[in-house]
Amino acid sequence: MKITEIEIFAIRLPLHEPFIISYGRFDDMPSIIVKMTTDTGHVGYGEGVADDHVTGESWHSTYHVIKHTLAPKLIGENPKNIERIHEMMDSAIYGVPTAKAAIDIACYDLIGQALDVPVYDLLGGRYHESFPITHVLSIGSPEKMADEAEERVAMGYRSLKMKVGERVMDDVKRIEAVRARVGEEIAIRVDVNQGWENSANTLQALRKLEHCELDWIEQPVVADDIDGMVEIKSKTHTPVMIDEGLRGFREMREIIAKRAADKVNIKLMKCGGIYPAMKLAHMAEMAGIECQVGSMVESSIGSAAGFHVSFAKKVITSVELTGPLKFKEDVGNLQYDVPTICLNEKPGLGLDIDERQLQKLTVFSGKVSL
Repeated sequence: MKITEIEIFAIRLPLHEPFIISYGRFDDMPSIIVKMTTDTGHVGYGEGVADDHVTGESWHSTYHVIKHTLAPKLIGENPKNIERIHEMMDSAIYGVPTAKAAIDIACYDLIGQALDVPVYDLLGGRYHESFPITHVLSIGSPEKMADEAEERVAMGYRSLKMKVGERVMDDVKRIEAVRARVGEEIAIRVDVNQGWENSANTLQALRKLEHCELDWIEQPVVADDIDGMVEIKSKTHTPVMIDEGLRGFREMREIIAKRAADKVNIKLMKCGGIYPAMKLAHMAEMAGIECQVGSMVESSIGSAAGFHVSFAKKVITSVELTGPLKFKEDVGNLQYDVPTICLNEKPGLGLDIDERQLQKLTVFSGKVSL
């Protein structure tokens, strides 16, 4: 089996409502979809959702790196040779994990299709039967966030992830308002997306929030401040999760060596896809650190890839892959049974891709072939 064609689609996914976090507002979500075809007639799909503030990649750069650098190198290669594929991509260009993730995911989808097994079977089989889904609250006024939280709890959600990261005291009011509205039985996770910048601001906020009994605080300081995370972890009872501060193996080694987090957030877009995500999970498991698989707000394609990793590993104890629930239109049909998700047993990623919908959402496209 050899790769004969790689098509790249730059699409924009329409959201039900704007997604607002500490460093940006998204009225729709730009994504890169990869369609990979082999000489055996098998087709696999991958996705890359870039974030300038996390990996330094953009929508346009991801498209161009795949089209002009990665895809030409991989034509004629066997997609089953995942280690070789990654070595070839790493030799062609440093970094760019989102672009590499799109290729990696398409390869796994292809392998699953060719072998007639789900991707999680390629990763060691299925450990988890289902995962609870956490609803993500965009930054808003305390009252608006509390109203939305109350609505989602009424729908059956038992955990909420709050996006904050503006002025510390304003964020404290937001968190207190949500806790007061939903009561003590609902889990609240707080994602600062680097917005509190340093350990001093973070510790000030956490002292005021002790009565809120948060599940964890996620990435309150700037991404590269691993020592800041160490200080926060040593001075608070609130569990600490690293997200933007973990991209690949180098950061994971430092996190483990310094015991910088209680939990790590693995994202396929940050590390380069399914294959390196599994390696990061193994590293965390050996160090006794729990994992979460998180989202860059991907479509059904990228979200399904993250779920296959999550379902295969015991050390992954939570997921936040809710992109498809936020979109008015999608290119795939990943099925949620809110407030949980159970993957099907179909081969590959287990998705049906709507080619007409893909074309409708495409802004520009290209392909590389034999």
